Amino acid sequence: MKFSNFFYSIPTRFAPRYQPSFHVCLAGIFILAGTFSALSAGLDVLFPDGFRDWFFVNSLTAPAESALFGHVGGMHHIYVNAKGLSVLKTGGPFPYPDGTIFADDVHDFSVKDSASLEGAKKFVTVMVKDAKKYEVTGGWGFQVWAGGDPSKPLVPDLAHSVQACFVCHSPQKAQDYVFSTYIP
Repeated sequence: MKFSNFFYSIPTRFAPRYQPSFHVCLAGIFILAGTFSALSAGLDVLFPDGFRDWFFVNSLTAPAESALFGHVGGMHHIYVNAKGLSVLKTGGPFPYPDGTIFADDVHDFSVKDSASLEGAKKFVTVMVKDAKKYEVTGGWGFQVWAGGDPSKPLVPDLAHSVQACFVCHSPQKAQDYVFSTYIP
């Protein structure tokens, strides 16, 4: 999956935010603010080897018709590393500490006899907390790897992570841009 296909599969309710005039305006703002070079630099969010050994947060199944998750449809398994576990479990206080990493292991799924069955891995998404490095995106660096393959990152730079990831996470500002909650 090319990044452009990932980006343009975002639900239509977000479409007005992605008009070319928006991109031109956004680029102008970043240039004026002096952050354009930082945004266009390559992302250095690393693939989280061993993330399936981290704390398992929860699962969700999102069909393509899902208004919120349809652009990343699939069976999601969410993990958090030890650095962010205490904030997740207590529900705050936010923000999460630098070094917190959330990983989302996304698989195809099918339904048989009213049961969802996990299929092939579609991608792995990651959020890495570094308040200074990723200030433009609420302190989070984002990356997506096609098929969960560490050699196939889909988000080329911070500017693209704004479009592909941060826009959807923005409504979660009160929870430090994180959708996941602890379910005892």
